Amino acid sequence: MSIAPNGLNITPLTGIPAIQPGDDLAELLVAAIAGSDLSVGPDDVLVVAQKVVSKAEGAVVNLASIVPGEEARELATMVRKDPRLVEVILANSTRIVRKVPGVLITETRHGFICANAGVDASNSYRPDTVILLPEDPDRSARDLREGIASRTGLAPAVVISDTFNRPWRQGSINVAIGTAGFVPLQDSRGARDDNGAVLRATVVSVADEIAAAAQLVIGETGGVPAALVSGLELQTSDEGSASLLRRADTDLFR
Repeated sequence: MSIAPNGLNITPLTGIPAIQPGDDLAELLVAAIAGSDLSVGPDDVLVVAQKVVSKAEGAVVNLASIVPGEEARELATMVRKDPRLVEVILANSTRIVRKVPGVLITETRHGFICANAGVDASNSYRPDTVILLPEDPDRSARDLREGIASRTGLAPAVVISDTFNRPWRQGSINVAIGTAGFVPLQDSRGARDDNGAVLRATVVSVADEIAAAAQLVIGETGGVPAALVSGLELQTSDEGSASLLRRADTDLFR
């Protein structure tokens, strides 16, 4: 079953200024939507890049303030990274998954398996500044949704997106690290395909597909931190993104 049977529209939201800690991101997004002459429908999804969410929430660290411990210094030598950065990565990780020269894969406190615990220096304020993942991306998504609803009377679904690499494929892709307002997985098990056969393993990550599609207009550069996705038929829910994470007991690669 298609979730966009009549086609899909993805519109970049422009004119959003550089985000500083404490900025009212919901207000800025509402202004950008209005400035783009867009109307928000009940099935629309607002996709917002993780970095602007983190910046608004103050999830930013100046490496000059970091004193690396012994573990961070030893690991930094192995992976060839700044010991201060490694200290921040360790502080935001529950375990190290892989470590080789140039690569440090960890599991974050959220349960994400990703490079450097999601800690990133790109598009930060200045040299020696890194941006962390939001403390609770689902809560961030809910707060944005509620903030937009309080200003407009409309509550689009929200996806907080970030760029992850994949173990079996070259190239990064955007995924949903936080969601609000819709069911993030489309479970078609038990339905029948076009030939009448029962589907037994078809579970689609709708949230990740939306995040990846929106990244085509958001990009990694260019100052476009959000997009409005229209034309979807989504099931409303407040369950958040936890169902997107594969349980350890079903993960063949942990």
